[in-house]
Order: sequence, then C-alpha cells, then structure tokens
Amino acid sequence: MKVAPIMRAIERHNLSPNADPIEPVLVHTGQHYDYQMSQVFFENLELPEPDFHLGVGSGTHAEQTGRIMMELEKVLSQEKPDIALVVGDVNSTLAAALTAVKLHIPVAHVEAGLRMYDKRIPEEVNRVLTDHVSSLLFAPTQTAVDNLKKEGIVNGVYLSGDVMLDSFLHFSPIADRDSRILSELRLSRKGYLLATVHRARNTDEEENLKEIVAAFPEAGETIVFPVHPRTEKYLRQYGLYDKLRAASNVRVVEAVGYLDSIVLTKNAKKVLTDSGGVQREAYFSKVPCITLDETTGWVETVEYGWNTLVSANRDKISQAIKHFEPNGEQGNVFGDGRAAERIVEALVCRASTG
Repeated sequence: MKVAPIMRAIERHNLSPNADPIEPVLVHTGQHYDYQMSQVFFENLELPEPDFHLGVGSGTHAEQTGRIMMELEKVLSQEKPDIALVVGDVNSTLAAALTAVKLHIPVAHVEAGLRMYDKRIPEEVNRVLTDHVSSLLFAPTQTAVDNLKKEGIVNGVYLSGDVMLDSFLHFSPIADRDSRILSELRLSRKGYLLATVHRARNTDEEENLKEIVAAFPEAGETIVFPVHPRTEKYLRQYGLYDKLRAASNVRVVEAVGYLDSIVLTKNAKKVLTDSGGVQREAYFSKVPCITLDETTGWVETVEYGWNTLVSANRDKISQAIKHFEPNGEQGNVFGDGRAAERIVEALVCRASTG
C-alpha cells in the first residue's frame, strides 16, 4: 500500500517532458510470503513483478533480519543505487536500511517519525533505528516531524503527508466497483463490525488473545473477523479457534486482499483492530475505530475523537463496542493525497545534487 503510490508517481515523473528518468528497482524480501499477505496485494495494487525476490520467509526477528541483509547486500552491490528507499517499520525496513547504510548508500525512509514510546514493540525498535540511519525522512504528519526533532533529527526531514491516504483515495473507487466481499459474506452496509488482530503482543501472548476474542461473542453485533495466518495459528494453539467459529455472531473468514479490506472498512459500523494501517483507513472512511492496544503511533486519530485505545481488555472492548462514538470533527492531519509526488520530487532533487 505504501510502495504502490510511489511507483505510480515515478511513472508519472518519467512521462514528464525533460524529466531525468528514475530507474526503480523493486525488491520483495519475502518477509510476507503467504499468498493472502503478499501476492494478492501485488495484484490488487497493480504493482509490477519485483525485480528481485529474496524469499526469506518466516523465522525469528534475528533470522529474518539477518537473511534479508545477507541477500539484499548482493542486490545492492550489483545494482549500486543512488538511494535505497524503505517503507514502514517491519523487519524488512530495518534490514534494508542497515544493509544500505553500511554500503554507504543513502537511505530514504517513508513513514518516518512515528513513535509509540514502547521498546517492547518490535516495530518501534525498527522505526527508531531506521530513522537514525536515514538521510531522507518522509514524515506523514506534523506529529512525526516533531518526534524527529525531539531526537535531534532535523536535516533531510520532509512533511510529505501519508502515502496510505494516496493509496486509499486511488483504490477506494476501484474497490467499490470491483469488490464482491459484501455480497459474498451477505453483509449489509453498517450492519457489522470489522475486527483485525495480528500484532505479536496480542497474538503471541495467550491471555491477551483470550481477552480480545472473549469480547466478540458478547458484542451483540455481527463481527466479521478476517484472520491473519499467524493469528489463526495461535487461535488454534490456545484452543480458541473452534470456539470463535461456533459463536453465532462472529464470522471468521480468511485474510482478505487490499480492495476487499477497503470495502469492509468503509462499510463497517465500527472497526476493532491493532493495525496502524487499518486505524488510518477507518479514519479516512470516517468509521469509529477501537484500537486493541495500549498505545498508537497515530495519536491524531485519538486526539480528534475517532479512535479509542482499549488494550487487550475484555471489559473495555465490550464497553467500546456498545458506547464509543466519535466526539468531534476530523482534522486534516494526513495530507492531501499527494505524498508520493512530494517524495519523488525530493528523491530527484537529492539524486541531482549528490
């Protein structure tokens, strides 16, 4: 979702008269190797086939990060890019940033400056370290810019806006036209809640996952629950999967692609999630969001009253399902949907000045 608008912006740049063409080399690490978590997104997002597929697969954080670095070093040494652009906060992000900077290749970080101020969260460690080795930092919000400034990072920082908004605005009408997910699941608009759970602190910790799913049958609402592959593994391991499927109001379905996800989010009555991306998509869709975590990197959604933090607490989740409603107008904090154009302009400027 973050790479697609940048690739489209590069294509538009290259079509401009007298433009110095950009030659993108797309590398897929294979960290997300399940079809529903990878290939279907390439198809939905109209992304080209990667130039390189590292195929690292699953493993511990150290195993994934190490394998990506070993394989990516070969690619970077061969291609010798002017800039290595990394997105988000996953293990691939950090591994690519470390590999590039050790080869003296400047790093550009898209979605820089997010902070949850909790080092127990793997993504927090990834994003902090990536920011501190990056030469160009594309912050999605003013809060992100301010976070970087607190850490002494001011050079090379751009308030670009959020590329996720770019993707949402581009693909939302396409999703409305092409997705059949509502009819396939026999759902009515605003007649269900959407739930997504995939963060390690919720899936890997048995008590947290038990608390979350225990609230679902009590909701008094239809809950559609597309299950992340890792989440399904732990639901089965903890003996929760069959119980959840047996609940009359819970619709457990396989993980869905990006277009179906947009439609499910836009048409939900409320969203329950631990995903930062889904939190933003709920905000873009003006759908109330209940975040299944103690904190969020998207504090603006909470400050404007469209998101509430309930952690993995059964009672808080149940109360939010019944009573949480937005209490104010939304602020325009994520930009205007042209973040990718700003990023490409900055990349061209950096390349031309060395």
